[in-house]
Amino acid sequence: MTETDKQTEEKIFEAATDVFVEKGMDGARMQDIADHAGINKSLLHYYYRTKDRLFNAVFEKIAGQMFKKFAPVLDENLSLEEKIRFFFREHIAFMQKNPRLPAFLLNEFYRNPQRIRKLIQNIDINKLWTTLESQHKEELKRYNITKENIPQFMTTVAGMSVFPFVARPVIAGIMEKMGYNFDQYTEERKEYAADFVINALKKQELRNKKK
Repeated sequence: MTETDKQTEEKIFEAATDVFVEKGMDGARMQDIADHAGINKSLLHYYYRTKDRLFNAVFEKIAGQMFKKFAPVLDENLSLEEKIRFFFREHIAFMQKNPRLPAFLLNEFYRNPQRIRKLIQNIDINKLWTTLESQHKEELKRYNITKENIPQFMTTVAGMSVFPFVARPVIAGIMEKMGYNFDQYTEERKEYAADFVINALKKQELRNKKK
């Protein structure tokens, strides 16, 4: 591939990402992407034969970038509390930069359930739990986090981070009437959500001690 080909492909990919995130798979047209990239439609088809093929490339890259960004959560040098704070800080920061992504990904999961199944197949849940248990055995025991209820814990944490962005039109509208700024709210949420989860775990620890 020549340098010109590489630059053209990158331009197409960036344009396709913008258009797909804005309009979704069903709403986007190849002509929209060609116009956004500043090229003719025939050249777009030369690099990516079909809209499905281009969408798959965009989706897989976005999902890959998102999962890769949170790999440090498995860093053995971080305590469980530090990992919780890291997740909220990085995840919310990622969505602040890409506010339309949560809705885009959720819409695609509903539109094409096989896609999320494919992503999940690449995640070894048992290995993930074994890693966490080896790093935080005592902490998990104190907080009553088990292999059976780890899905509850993980989806609770993820939901606290994702929901404000999925429901942004509603939340931002309500906040505006109350005199709050949505951007300030999301910035403060990095600490608030982390504190909320950690305090809940500590209360669980106290309940366990009283038993």
